[in-house]
Amino acid sequence: MKRQIALALALASGFALNAAAQTPQTAAPAGPAKIAVIAFQAAVGQTNEFQRNFGDLQKKFEPKRQQLKTLSDEIENLTKQLQAQGDKLTDAERASRAKTIEDKKKQAQRLGEDAQNDYQQEIQQVFGGVASKVGEVMTAYAQQNGYTLVLDGSESQQQAPLVLFASPSTDITKAVIDAYNLKSGVPAPPAQPAAAAPKAAPKGPAAR
Repeated sequence: MKRQIALALALASGFALNAAAQTPQTAAPAGPAKIAVIAFQAAVGQTNEFQRNFGDLQKKFEPKRQQLKTLSDEIENLTKQLQAQGDKLTDAERASRAKTIEDKKKQAQRLGEDAQNDYQQEIQQVFGGVASKVGEVMTAYAQQNGYTLVLDGSESQQQAPLVLFASPSTDITKAVIDAYNLKSGVPAPPAQPAAAAPKAAPKGPAAR
């Protein structure tokens, strides 16, 4: 589950801070700066709401994954049969079976690419929807606790300031996650079996 959520965060990384950056800001209090660091993408990914929605998305795409697996197994079996019986077939029969295999490879390639594109679009929507609300909670938490600046320490957030060192006391990631879970009221979802995002099938010689 954690590995799949990490993949989802990578797919949706472009949406991480847009909502937070657009949240209305109040004037910073006078006095010394108080800086906090948050791993924003990880915070979104660890909320109960995102994990619940992510699990629902995995279930939604499970039939497509099974369809791709069935087609892949069929291609593999047909290929083995052709290799085993090739010397017993006529040229026309070999050519016909080879064409059937290539056609199925192309079908699997198209199906896999469509499924991957659909999955990426939906995971971005799931992530973006939760990220905007986490951004609001983060802003409220920072204001309530007197922080004048919050830096994103996400490793893959290239546009954020590079954080080379931060004291653990400045990390508000868990505090924001806890505050968000409390506000959303979504309980922690049950553990989900590992599942991969739909993948495009390897291209056959004729599909290249």
